[in-house]
Amino acid sequence: MNLKLNEKVILVSGGAKGIGEGIVNQLSIEGAIPVIIGRNKQDNELALEKIQAAGGFGMTIEAELSVPEECEKAVRMAVERFGRIDGLVNNAGVNDGVGLEKGDYAAFMASLHRNVVHYYLLAHHALPELIKTKGPILNITSKTAETGQGGTSGYAAANGARNALTREWAVELLKYGIRVNAIVVAECYTPLYDKWIKTLPNPEETLKSIEEKIPLGKRMTTIEEIANMAVFLLSSRSSHTTGQLIHVDGGYVHLDRALL
Repeated sequence: MNLKLNEKVILVSGGAKGIGEGIVNQLSIEGAIPVIIGRNKQDNELALEKIQAAGGFGMTIEAELSVPEECEKAVRMAVERFGRIDGLVNNAGVNDGVGLEKGDYAAFMASLHRNVVHYYLLAHHALPELIKTKGPILNITSKTAETGQGGTSGYAAANGARNALTREWAVELLKYGIRVNAIVVAECYTPLYDKWIKTLPNPEETLKSIEEKIPLGKRMTTIEEIANMAVFLLSSRSSHTTGQLIHVDGGYVHLDRALL
């Protein structure tokens, strides 16, 4: 299926690693021009080199998105380079463990800046260009907003906000023909997940116990599976889909636990 993404300029925050890099790679395969936005210049450039080696094209922007001014800068630099924006993927963030019992005001607010404030700011600054192109917005969110996790109030609150903003923006931007959707991630095996699991006393046993709780296939979701859904939602092939929170999770969140 031709997704009609050829030469579309798509901003991807956190596009150098994990799910973001997976989306960048798939966009490149579809002929789009991904703009990789992230705090680490070396990581950004390495991700770009990979897609260039495969015949793709893109751009990197070094930006610390928890700083509001950096969000405006990132959008401005992309527009200066390409003259347009055809889509936005809000993806950057981290499950930073800012809890209720052991957290505090400063840590909680910092977590919101790391995980949701830049979603709003990137969309806000990109909107004039997205209106011109009717470019879609895709928010990557987490199951923590729906299931809870414990010890991560900041991240859970941010993801609740990501979900709410997806629906809010879908309504506000109807008049411009701009679609806004979200992919809700549950147990996806990213490099960060791999790093976390290896810090545990029995990583292999813990991973197996987690996989046993995933209904479809008893396995983790792959980055590629998230990326495949992402490029579809960014494409005109999903032209009548908006305001949706789509769970790419092997049934982890919604299927009956009695199945396990």
